[in-house]
Amino acid sequence: MNIAKRIEISNEMDFSRATLEATKLAGRIGFRRSDQYQISIAVSELVTNMYRYAKGGCIIIRSIERRRKKGIEVIAEDKGPGIEDIEMAMQDGFSTSKSLGLGLPGVKRLMDEFNIKTELGKGTRIVVTKWIRRDV
Repeated sequence: MNIAKRIEISNEMDFSRATLEATKLAGRIGFRRSDQYQISIAVSELVTNMYRYAKGGCIIIRSIERRRKKGIEVIAEDKGPGIEDIEMAMQDGFSTSKSLGLGLPGVKRLMDEFNIKTELGKGTRIVVTKWIRRDV
């Protein structure tokens, strides 16, 4: 059974709602606490970037199954200005807003899969996935 939650991001109150929903879903489908925390941080970074650069957008958080693996997928979509240079944006320390520049590279490290598509003047779509580890 796949569970999905769609959250519109239009103000700062939506940040905590998105991270809470991601954490709750991750716990419900069987992620360990440490992984729930990592998912929460990744969602927080995605939402923060979406709000900072695109003034809002949408987050979809859903459970997924692929080849007998269970996981969580987060889709962050906005209709903002797009990312001018993805290669630069994915480097630690790069920022166009005087932040630490750890957002997108950090999300990529925290999650198992990371996919980004952007078009200048039209927006950005980031899809990240984390799989439940059975090795522990």
